[in-house]
Amino acid sequence: MAEPLTTQRKFYVAYMAYWVVWIIVQTSILEWFGLPGTKALADSAITFVSLAFACILVSIILTYYQPANDIVIYLCALCAIATLVWGFADKGLLQLLVYPHETGNELLQKSIPVRFCIGFLNISLMTAVTLLWKNLEAQKDEKGRKDDVERISREAELYKLRQQLHPHFLFNSLNSINALIHSRPDQARKMVQQLSEFLRGTLKREENQMVALGEEIQYLKLYLEIEKVRFGYRLKTTFDILDDALDCKMPPLILQPLMENAIKFGLYGTTGEVEIWLRARLMDHYLIVAVSNPYENDMQLEAGTGFGLKSIRRRLYLLYGRDDLMEINQPDNLFIVTFRIPQYNA
Repeated sequence: MAEPLTTQRKFYVAYMAYWVVWIIVQTSILEWFGLPGTKALADSAITFVSLAFACILVSIILTYYQPANDIVIYLCALCAIATLVWGFADKGLLQLLVYPHETGNELLQKSIPVRFCIGFLNISLMTAVTLLWKNLEAQKDEKGRKDDVERISREAELYKLRQQLHPHFLFNSLNSINALIHSRPDQARKMVQQLSEFLRGTLKREENQMVALGEEIQYLKLYLEIEKVRFGYRLKTTFDILDDALDCKMPPLILQPLMENAIKFGLYGTTGEVEIWLRARLMDHYLIVAVSNPYENDMQLEAGTGFGLKSIRRRLYLLYGRDDLMEINQPDNLFIVTFRIPQYNA
């Protein structure tokens, strides 16, 4: 809910300064017309203190009640009525406290129209300021609600994207475990334990929006241990990571689908050893990570079309609002996926 203008401390500081200026100006004018300084100051103080309270009252009324229809008529009527009430109250107070006798009373009577005009202008100004404040606060609230809706939608989509990554890997792992149960039961048991640790780590990482690269690498190595049970000596991985990149922050669960994609298009359909590289650098306030794998010529059209890479690209866009943070290159039978993560504090 929008905060009322009359609850803002800074507003009251400016508000009091505004009325002090009015008191000084009117006191000087009344003295110029021959009124003694004490009476001139008392007249000005009563007039503008009472007008300040009238303006506050109008602001409070506008804050808590504003008709949906005929708003212009309502505002004009409110300003006119408030001015009349204040004007007669001010006149009564002045006659009672400042001009109890005839001295200066003639000046008071002549200045009544001017006082009413000043009162109406100030009350109208307060009305405009209050309405402007309400409009700005309403826009801020609306923007906040839209941001919340977008954030919730973005988080829901990110969660959905993360969840969609696991079934494919889990399906392959369970198939491998099933195949190993009879031929290599020890390996099957080891793979079950590793898979359990991997999935437990996944659940913990779902809670974090950002993790250190070093932590993500440890998680990736656990995944690779599972894959090495499946592929044996054929899967070889090499890490080339500079020390200053290890503490860089990045979204969790990005390296694993990248490596899964590299294994899929590097090892599937081949019988020999395949080396997959992962390189990471901190450069110009960006964490730059590249994963490369060899591929056969007849797989060129397939490489990079899997859900994992599309998911990563979409996640990076949702998190950073940019679609230039990931690129794919295919030089000399190598498939290289490179992504950049902004490091705002680097």
